[in-house]
Amino acid sequence: MSSTAPSTSRFRPSSTLKKKHIANQAMTWSNWYEHVAWINVIFVAGIPLFGIVSAFSTPLLQKTAIWAFVYYFMTGLGITAGYHRLWSHTSYTATYPIQIFLALVGGGAIQGSIRWWSRNHRAHHRYTDTLKDPYSVQKGLLYSHMGWMVLKQDPQRIGRVDITDLNNDPVVMWQHRNFVTIALSMSFLFPCMVAGLGWGDWKGGLIYAGILRLLVVQQATFCVNSLAHWIGDQPFDDRNSPRDHIITALVTLGEGYHNFHHEFPSDYRNAIQWHQYDPTKWCIYIWKQLGLASNLKTFPGNEIEKGRVQQLQKKIDRSRAGLDWGVPLEKLPLIEWDDFVLRAKEGEALVAIGGVIHDVGGFVKDHPGGKALISSAIGKDATAMFNGGVYNHLNAAHNLLSTMRIGVLRGGLEVEVWKRSQMLTKNV
Repeated sequence: MSSTAPSTSRFRPSSTLKKKHIANQAMTWSNWYEHVAWINVIFVAGIPLFGIVSAFSTPLLQKTAIWAFVYYFMTGLGITAGYHRLWSHTSYTATYPIQIFLALVGGGAIQGSIRWWSRNHRAHHRYTDTLKDPYSVQKGLLYSHMGWMVLKQDPQRIGRVDITDLNNDPVVMWQHRNFVTIALSMSFLFPCMVAGLGWGDWKGGLIYAGILRLLVVQQATFCVNSLAHWIGDQPFDDRNSPRDHIITALVTLGEGYHNFHHEFPSDYRNAIQWHQYDPTKWCIYIWKQLGLASNLKTFPGNEIEKGRVQQLQKKIDRSRAGLDWGVPLEKLPLIEWDDFVLRAKEGEALVAIGGVIHDVGGFVKDHPGGKALISSAIGKDATAMFNGGVYNHLNAAHNLLSTMRIGVLRGGLEVEVWKRSQMLTKNV
């Protein structure tokens, strides 16, 4: 006699079900430490804090200070010219020596591997200012600056992007597999050895060219995610948060012209004006002259100028909307000629110009041409007089006159022409 046990699959305890990612759970006093990405905290806060404290007891030699600045520029370039413009946006092609150099010094900035960094950055561009943006400024300035690094994120909530090219890139994958070794060696060991073997300043090399240089280059890069979405101008588009500002450009080796970059991400430049600070662009250009880089991508100048003009037009339209241009012609009542003449005889200071009737009573005494001249036009069609017969009035006069409209003269020639032009251009 056989017996069958009931299936347990339908009665699986809830504890065995897939647990929600900690990022999708509310932060409480009992679980706050689980939300923290402690490894990241060590490298973006813990070690830099140790460096700051150690600097008080470590003399800064001139050679070490110069080396720290040079190495800051090199590791910053690893991020801007390498991680960002070469691998994230493929805005140019680099030879293997340049690729290896950028992969090494970029690792010295300890901001993750090329593959990890570029994947997040592509998601940032594709899903800017949405919940799928890994460092969306919509979550707050502090979150977009460092919060996204020190708090765990659910990788399933980050927008999907294609990184097939990165997975097939031998330099990218070599750096990704060996990132910990490369990062520690290039961030601390290498700058320490240069200062130590060069002029005997081992401790200064570690503290200033290593740790404090790391602090500066990390915070500078983080500014692109935060300040570059908060302060500055939007000369090309204002539908998303990226902005252009000289301050963020200065601290990020030219990455601060962020509005331009989000509009034209495949352009190897961030700054297109000769006076704008973009040393990353200059380095890439020099590499091209030396045969170390090629295929430098630039967006057509005509299309860039279109974006600038369109944005200027939007600003003009917003300004225009806040001004008094008078009652729109289509909302004015129709007035017969005989009624117009009668009302003028009864004392109203009405003048017809261009088929539109204006009440100039409040302006008679202020008319620059004198009270008598404007009074002579009351109750008459003064179109010819206004447009050159007596004086060819300029913009200010036309604009002021528009605020005095009270009606449209039925059958007036100019009005009929205006109606026809409105019909022909209503869809433009």
